[in-house]
Amino acid sequence: MANVVGIDIGHDRLKLVQISNGKIKKTVVVETPENLVKNGVVVSIETMGEFLRETMKENGINASQAALVLNGERVYVRNVTMPLMNSEQLLYNLPYEFRDYITEELKDYFFDFGMRSVNEEEQTMDVFAAAVPKQHIEDDRALLRKAGLKLVKAAPLLSAYRGLIKDYEKTHETRDYCILNLGYQSIRMDVFHGTEYLTTHVLDTGLSTLDAILSESMGVDEHIAHTYLLTNYKDCQDSDECKNAFANMAVELMRTMNFLRYSMQDVNLDEIWVCGGGAEIENLRNAIAEQLDTPVYRAWEKFMPEENNKEGDSLLHAMGILKDM
Repeated sequence: MANVVGIDIGHDRLKLVQISNGKIKKTVVVETPENLVKNGVVVSIETMGEFLRETMKENGINASQAALVLNGERVYVRNVTMPLMNSEQLLYNLPYEFRDYITEELKDYFFDFGMRSVNEEEQTMDVFAAAVPKQHIEDDRALLRKAGLKLVKAAPLLSAYRGLIKDYEKTHETRDYCILNLGYQSIRMDVFHGTEYLTTHVLDTGLSTLDAILSESMGVDEHIAHTYLLTNYKDCQDSDECKNAFANMAVELMRTMNFLRYSMQDVNLDEIWVCGGGAEIENLRNAIAEQLDTPVYRAWEKFMPEENNKEGDSLLHAMGILKDM
């Protein structure tokens, strides 16, 4: 796997991880050019491809293959129960399981699946299914070719988590996981039992909400405010405006957690593992822990305790996609 680089293209950061013989060889986190990514979609394939190529060159990453985390609002995942059938029949029928979610033509999407369980008695099977626009994949291939890379794996964020959990449980007992991704445009809470995906809840708030608040209070544009937020410039994270915003986010998460605990009473949600850019903000982590009355841990320090990396919160997804190969 030494010749494969894990790539996670976020709203404002490009994250790269290269592994050699199961160990991290290189990690890179760099800011992407402003407005190059919108709603999880790369605006200019040429510009991003060139940016990726230069970033790899400057940081000594000499990989020729890429494993890519699929982001964006048009990447769909869901658990489905279907009659027992072979793989060919499943791939034929799978698109119809997304009819209520995809408004475009189903023929314009790629579909794939992972088997969860088979019930021989009832002649059914539970499947983890994913759908992604064909154009999305073609654009990703073109972007990576521009950087001198061949796409060998493209999978949604949940696959990255599954890879991390699978690796973690080589030395730990199976348990329930509540992974909180404190992202730029949204906060998403993903719940697993072992490597089995259970559910996702997304809040339409994120670091961009904090950027807008700081932009107004400090009199700078939101791009600068975002940098201020992550670097805690002039202790802005301790400002009343930020503390109130942290508390509001925590309240929304508390409502989501209460719903999950009520609807999934057999799932143990006694702690939260956080990742994403917002996981770097201690005051935000503390506000969530206090409001939910639940321990909050940085997921990188749980999944990768032997790797002392200050940017691990952001690198987690790029690492996970490699571990799911």
